Amino acid sequence: MAKLPVLYKELIKFKLAGLVALTAMTGYALAPGESTVTTLLATTVGTGLCIGSANAINQWIEVPYDAQMLRTRNRVLGRRALSQVHAFGFGLLTGVTGVTMLATCVNPITAILGASNIALYTLVYTPMKRSSIANTWAGAVVGAIPPMMGYTAVTNNLLDPAAWVLGGLLYCWQFPHFNALAWNLRQDYSKAGYRMMAVTDPKLNARVSLRYSLAMFPLCFAVPYLDLTSYWFALDSSIVNGALLYGAYKFWKKSNDKSAKQLFFGSIVHLPVLLALLMIHKKWNLSSHHRTKEEEEIEEIIEWVIEDDY
Repeated sequence: MAKLPVLYKELIKFKLAGLVALTAMTGYALAPGESTVTTLLATTVGTGLCIGSANAINQWIEVPYDAQMLRTRNRVLGRRALSQVHAFGFGLLTGVTGVTMLATCVNPITAILGASNIALYTLVYTPMKRSSIANTWAGAVVGAIPPMMGYTAVTNNLLDPAAWVLGGLLYCWQFPHFNALAWNLRQDYSKAGYRMMAVTDPKLNARVSLRYSLAMFPLCFAVPYLDLTSYWFALDSSIVNGALLYGAYKFWKKSNDKSAKQLFFGSIVHLPVLLALLMIHKKWNLSSHHRTKEEEEIEEIIEWVIEDDY
């Protein structure tokens, strides 16, 4: 029993879930409208629980395939530290709890997005990994939804273009990040029967990474245009996006383990830096000349993520 919290953290991929929840917090902080610490916490925890649920159920589904891959064979279920029934039950419980928290403490739109993300990850993305390279695009949608959840938690409006731009940033970021990772894991993926671009079409894998790295620029230019940040964000984001694009270009020009690793680790640094820039250049509310408590807390967490993991 004493080991259960540690096993649960591993099952839900705690650090990954935390980073995804951080993107939701950023969307929350950028959204215009009245915000409270209570709603921010409910949004963050609810989103984290939804992501944790999806990760747990994903591992439950992929037990036989994880056993064939060197990287995943020692996961919680692979080494039988938890039973499959236990893991599925925990994943179901965290999902129901997360969606319920979002529905009761935030708003129905955000709850629907959370539930949709669990379904998309477990019922669409996970099985699609073995049938079509389109799984990467489906997985990118999963990554795009959390910042939109943060935005709708404040605005209760999914039709606002700003919500889609924030989602678009995370959507595009997924491709250089995941495609670079997939390159170095392509032998494992092939052995387990996963249809990844890095396995079936390496040139397309690199080309898509470059294409979506380039798409980060117009999306970042749209952020100040939609009045979410000052125009300084367009300049500063171009620097970090340029670094990501350079890594993607090198990967496209010559796909090998070295260029893939450089792009992958570059993408890991890129995301928290981009989130930090969004916070730094955020348009302050006209009613206040000082940062809100929520903004200060989010900036502190971003700094912790960068220092602790990267």
